[in-house]
Amino acid sequence: MKKTEMGVEGKPKPKPMLWVATPQRLIAIDMSKLKINHYESPKFEVLHLPLFNMLNLAEKDFPFGISCFVRDSKLYMIGGEKPKPGASPLLLPRQPRKAGHDKLFGDRGLSPYVYVLDLTGLDSTTDLDLRKHHTSMLVAKPISIVEEIEGKIYVLSGIPWQAECLLPVPTFEVYDSSIEQWKPLPEPPFHEKRLPRSQIYKVIYHSVVGTTIYVLALSDRDYSDYYYSYNVNEGNWKLVGKSVNKLPVPYPFTPLCVGKFVLAYNDIFIYIQFDRVYAAMIPSNDKSSPTRYQHLDEVDGDLLNRDVPSIRGVVVDLGEHEMCIMQPGITNSEHDKLGPCCSILYIITFKVEKLLHSSSSAQARGLKLLKTADASDVSQTSSPHDNDVQDIRAPFLSITLLSKGFYDLDAWGPEAPHICSAFFHQLSFRNLPFKAKVNEIKEMFSSAGYVWLSRGFAFVKFTSKQDAENAIQKFNGEKIGKRPIAVD
Repeated sequence: MKKTEMGVEGKPKPKPMLWVATPQRLIAIDMSKLKINHYESPKFEVLHLPLFNMLNLAEKDFPFGISCFVRDSKLYMIGGEKPKPGASPLLLPRQPRKAGHDKLFGDRGLSPYVYVLDLTGLDSTTDLDLRKHHTSMLVAKPISIVEEIEGKIYVLSGIPWQAECLLPVPTFEVYDSSIEQWKPLPEPPFHEKRLPRSQIYKVIYHSVVGTTIYVLALSDRDYSDYYYSYNVNEGNWKLVGKSVNKLPVPYPFTPLCVGKFVLAYNDIFIYIQFDRVYAAMIPSNDKSSPTRYQHLDEVDGDLLNRDVPSIRGVVVDLGEHEMCIMQPGITNSEHDKLGPCCSILYIITFKVEKLLHSSSSAQARGLKLLKTADASDVSQTSSPHDNDVQDIRAPFLSITLLSKGFYDLDAWGPEAPHICSAFFHQLSFRNLPFKAKVNEIKEMFSSAGYVWLSRGFAFVKFTSKQDAENAIQKFNGEKIGKRPIAVD
């Protein structure tokens, strides 16, 4: 294969990208330009968000508030609302209800459509070519809750951003890609069919555990929280109760938290509870063992001491041991280094490794657990104690900082710093034989980087751009069995 300045056979050089969807924009962040920038450092500054690419949905005539998920190196964007033509770019993000709907689009301005973006072969000069999928939902879904469970896509209506309107029915449906069909599902008890936007219940947060969706809904009648569950195999909604303690899952898996498992470990869950970041060690076999917690103050320390009212953050797995936390917020203090009344985004990437407690009494005391990718950086002492969750006797993880800092949101424009979804895109090896043995695949690709598998796919995390380029050149078109594999 011929190698050019663009990479292999004219393809752009692979870059690690963090994709962030806001109500109005799709943003690709260049992870190679993220830095370690401690708040207490004398050289601290609010950095410019390093963009790889950006798509303004409203300017390109797409719906506002689209929900996203990724499958097979493709980004799918679902639902949303279409504002009136010529809606003010200042009015839309701040007061979307006053912008009004484009009644000629979809269902009274609500979108039933699915758009697809191929993530392979993108570079910073390429237009993000978002195309309409050949299938559409049964009805429009504003601010959809989208989850993939056992290969099927479940979509639940949220509350419209813009105007008071009836929610189209069904408000809950599923897409089966094996037959390329959408099917209606039982109506949730917190969606009233005959009431306008100020309906009895409003979906606040949700979570998914195995095959069960948990929803936290706020009642307008008594302003109380109600928890509901839906099991995709049983096919019915249940009222669990008014307390989070009624949910039959560990606290980190409830709708009050947002998190991800570390891919290298099947029992380590990194999550955000309000402004704080924790790790939970979930017993995998012995259900009688308690869940253990560790407060990752090395991760959230810079954020906690700032006068920054935050908006719900996100956790993104970067492959194997690496994780990312993104927490948007708006500064309040005029004397803070962050500046007065500005939107900021706190981004930290880090590597997670388990500790061997028996090998070091110092580890058991939690001393100097933080390492940084920059040896000149000053470490902090990790303290897992926090009143919000059950304490543990000793920390079980060490954290290595890869990047850390506050970034301005000029690229987001005037909209509030709200993250609809976020994900990491890495190089993938496609068209693998379904009967290929795990050891065979890992042995073939382990020289290129860390490997994790999905049916028909192998995902590889590289330590450098050159390693990724070498992998494309070495493996693209190679055969496993009789099938030529594709690398992108």
